[in-house]
Order: sequence, then C-alpha cells, then structure tokens
Amino acid sequence: MADTGDLASITELMIQYCDLIDCGDLAGCAALFEKGAWGIVGTLAQGAEEVSAQLDNVTLYDGRPNTRHLMSNVAINIDPSGQTAVAKSCITVMQHVPDDFAMQAIFIGSYNDTFAKDGDAWHFVERAITPDLIGDMSRHRADMN
Repeated sequence: MADTGDLASITELMIQYCDLIDCGDLAGCAALFEKGAWGIVGTLAQGAEEVSAQLDNVTLYDGRPNTRHLMSNVAINIDPSGQTAVAKSCITVMQHVPDDFAMQAIFIGSYNDTFAKDGDAWHFVERAITPDLIGDMSRHRADMN
C-alpha cells in the first residue's frame, strides 16, 4: 500500500503546476521541471530553462493568463520501491478574457506524469501532455494566433 504522505506530496506537485500557470507564475512552473521534462507528447522540453522558453509563449493579461486548469480522474501509482511513481489525469483548460473572449474550454487532454523521490522530496521527471480536443488557443499562446 502506498504511503499517504507520498501520495499527498505527488498530488500537491500536480496541483502546484496548475496553480502556478493560472496565477501567471511561469518561472515557478518551469522550476518544477529543473530535473525533468515537459510538453506535448513527442516534443518535450528538458529542464527549467527549456520549459521556461516554451512558457514564454503564454499570453498574460495583467500578469495572469485568465485560465483555470481543471484536473480530474487522477490516478497515482507509486512503485513498491517508494522511489518512483507514475500518474495519469485528465485536464480541461478554461479561459475567459473579459470583453473579448467568452469563457470556454480551450484545451482538453491528459497528463502522463512520472516522478522520482530524492530523499524525502518528490519531483517531476516528466509531464507529457496528450491533446484530445483543442479549442481556440489564440488568446492563450502567442504562437497559436
């Protein structure tokens, strides 16, 4: 049986990612991948610097992207060694830009995550994002105008 502290720590990392993006702390989000990779399946950026370069394309409105990342159907499996874990979750990204863009889902897909434990701390090894449905991302990413 998985240690509840480990499950809570991994869940917190998954939530922190969503919260950091939604609050506009893109540097903080990139820092989560100092020892890992992030991106759409097949095009992963490696390390905080590369991830930061990818996140530079996020459009901010008064410092925030006006999004809410809604994670659901979270399944976390910790290896019996207690040193690695995998997780899968569904992601729906909602966005609203007042006076310009009504609230709507702009992205629906899956997060496929791997984690490792250093001492007592968990970190992302990889977050591979699988798109299922892509809506109007033109107000979320400058590279999708």
